[in-house]
Amino acid sequence: MGFIWFYIRKMFTLFKCEVLVLPSRVALLVFVVALLLVPVFTQDPYLLWVLILTAIFSIFAASWDLLSGFTGQVNFGHALFFGVAAYTSGLINVYAKVPNFLSIPLAAIAGVLTGLIVGIPCLRLRGTYLALTTLAFPIILTGLIFALPEITGGELGISGLDRLSSSRVYDYYITIVLMLVLTTVMWKITDSNTGILLHAIREDELAVRAGGINTTRYKLLAFCLSGFFAGIAGGLYAHIMRTVGPSTLEVALSFQVIIWSVFGGIVSIYGPVAGVFILFPLAEFLRILPRARMLVFAVLVLLTLIYMPEGLIPWIRNKIEKECPRCKVRSIATRKNCRICAASLD
Repeated sequence: MGFIWFYIRKMFTLFKCEVLVLPSRVALLVFVVALLLVPVFTQDPYLLWVLILTAIFSIFAASWDLLSGFTGQVNFGHALFFGVAAYTSGLINVYAKVPNFLSIPLAAIAGVLTGLIVGIPCLRLRGTYLALTTLAFPIILTGLIFALPEITGGELGISGLDRLSSSRVYDYYITIVLMLVLTTVMWKITDSNTGILLHAIREDELAVRAGGINTTRYKLLAFCLSGFFAGIAGGLYAHIMRTVGPSTLEVALSFQVIIWSVFGGIVSIYGPVAGVFILFPLAEFLRILPRARMLVFAVLVLLTLIYMPEGLIPWIRNKIEKECPRCKVRSIATRKNCRICAASLD
C-alpha cells in the first residue's frame, strides 16, 4: 500500500505543479473532461453525430499538420490518404467480410503505403510544384473509381458497411478516445528528436543536410506517419457513415483540412484539433441559416487570418502565458519571473 500511495502522491504533485500552473493546460483538462461527460448529460443523436465527425476530422487535420506544418511539405491532396483508407476499409468489409476492428487497422496500413507511393516521386519536387503534384493524386484516383464502377460503385460508392459499434454512445466514446490518444501520440512525435528534425527541415533543409542528416528519409517518414493517422480517420469515417463514395477524395476536403489547421494554428497539433472543434460544429449548426452560413464562416476565417496570422490557439496562448527567454518554460502571463529559473519575464 505504501508503494501505491507513493505514486499517488507523486502523480498529485505532478498534476499540481505541471498542469494547474498554466491556463492552457487547465483549459485542455476541462476540454477533455467535458468531452468524456457529454453522453452523461445528453444523448441527443444529432449532437453526438456532430461530435463524432468532429473527432474524426480532428485526427485528419492533425495528420496534415504533422506533414505540412512541421516538415513544410505542403500537401494540397491530403484527402488522398483519407479516401484510400475509407475505400480500403469499405471494400474489405463489404466484399471480404472483414470485421471493422480489423478493417480500420488495414485502412491505416493502406494509408502508410499511399504515403510511400506518393512520397517517393513527390519528394523530388519542392514548393509550388510539390503542392500541385499532391493535388493531382486524389483527382487521378477519383477517375479510377469512376472507371471501375463494378468494384468501387462509381458515383454511388459502396454502402452497407458494418456499424462501428452497437450504439451511438459507444461510437462516440470510441472516436473520442481514439482522437485523444492519437493526437497525443502525434504531439509526442513532434516533441521528440524526430519532431525536432522535421521542424528543422521545414526551417532550413540545406543546413540539416549539411549536418549529415538524410532529410529525404525523414520527409518520407513524415508522409508515412501522416498517411497512417489520416488512414485511421478514413477507416473510422467509413464505418460511421456506413458508406464510402468519391466525396472522401474531393479537392474541397483537402482544402477544408488546410482551413481548419491554419485557423487553429499550424505547427502545434493541438491547433488543428481546436480549429476543427470550433469550425465544424459551427458550420453544422449554421445550417439553419443557409444563406448566411458560408458568409459567417468565411468572415470568421478571414478575420482570424488578418488579426491572428499564427492561428487562434497560439494567439490566445501568447496572451495568457509568457515564455521565459532563458529556459523557454512557459508561465502564466501575470507572473513577473519565470516559475523555474526566476528570470525576468518582462
